Amino acid sequence: MALLDILTGGQSASRVPPIAKALAGLLSYSQLKKPGGAGAAGAAGPDYAQRLEEFFKPSASGGPTAKGVIGALLTGGMMDLVQQFRGAGKTAAVESWVARGPNETVSPGELAVVLTEDQIAFLMQRTGMSRQELLAGLSERLPQVVDELTPEGRVPTAEEMQRKV
Repeated sequence: MALLDILTGGQSASRVPPIAKALAGLLSYSQLKKPGGAGAAGAAGPDYAQRLEEFFKPSASGGPTAKGVIGALLTGGMMDLVQQFRGAGKTAAVESWVARGPNETVSPGELAVVLTEDQIAFLMQRTGMSRQELLAGLSERLPQVVDELTPEGRVPTAEEMQRKV
């Protein structure tokens, strides 16, 4: 299954749903915001929004265009997201998503505690979604996305993630 299918829930790639942009943004947020990271202010090249839009543009063959940086961003971001959930006392939930087996749910209220205000504002700005819509959508889709991106029961390497793209 391609990454775009995972993020969009298998919906048509002709119009990427805002929640798919939010999921990709959340998984890459920490890597983009790190000093010297791909999204640092002084970094050469397009900003986050341009990179994400490029990622979601269909290629001539109909699939998404992808670059190795996307795999690295998502892998590093997923590791950071797992740590963030652990730090917020949601270890059992996030580990159920990564491990094989049933996924624990996470409520929009729990996500509001786990995610920082900067992350929420960043995702709201990038997607045009309200705070309530964003948290509700992430609460519904994030466990499934993390589960589908970790079929081996662990966070994949950048190379493994790149193959999903």
